[in-house]
Amino acid sequence: MKTYERLLLENKAWAQEKVEDDPDYFNRLTHIQTPEFLWIGCSDSRVPANEITNTQPGEIFVHRNVANLVIHTDVNLLSVLEYAVVHLKVKHVIVCGHYGCGGVKAAMTNHDFKQVLNMWLRNIKDVYRLHTDELADIKDEEQKFDRLVELNVMEQVQHLAKTSIIQKAWQNDQRPDLHGWVYGLKNGVINPVFEMKAGTPIEKLYQYDDL
Repeated sequence: MKTYERLLLENKAWAQEKVEDDPDYFNRLTHIQTPEFLWIGCSDSRVPANEITNTQPGEIFVHRNVANLVIHTDVNLLSVLEYAVVHLKVKHVIVCGHYGCGGVKAAMTNHDFKQVLNMWLRNIKDVYRLHTDELADIKDEEQKFDRLVELNVMEQVQHLAKTSIIQKAWQNDQRPDLHGWVYGLKNGVINPVFEMKAGTPIEKLYQYDDL
């Protein structure tokens, strides 16, 4: 049996088990999607949003990319953000990174990862540059790595607040709150490291005054 065929068999077994436990399960999912949360997470296969938060399908709207970045030229990210905030009217947007993130680790090196990855990882290098003094004071490389993971999450949350999508929702609906979390691969526990309540002041340069 090929490995991908096992996935299809497991899917059938999972679907049958769901129907046996709750005959109306898939009918409900077909007609309802009212998540309160948008999750912007890392593509790492070890950090599935529903599983680590013990939530069910339909409860979290999810976008994932390498190292959970919020980049203002990323149309994929922005389309998900706009749909979640404007149409689903989520109450919370969570940026969740994780300790041991390969993207962050790669950005700490001077290796050439070829054009596309170099371009993507440059955004994390910018986070490092912004916090050079703090990181330089951390002598232990593992601790420095963990701290950059946290700082990266914090920067991405602030990037969210700089979008017109979030600012308009804050102005009109006083939502969503923004959260920065880091998941621990070693213990399975999420560490909240940053939060911006709806309406939190940001630097004037990034504020839109004609929304």
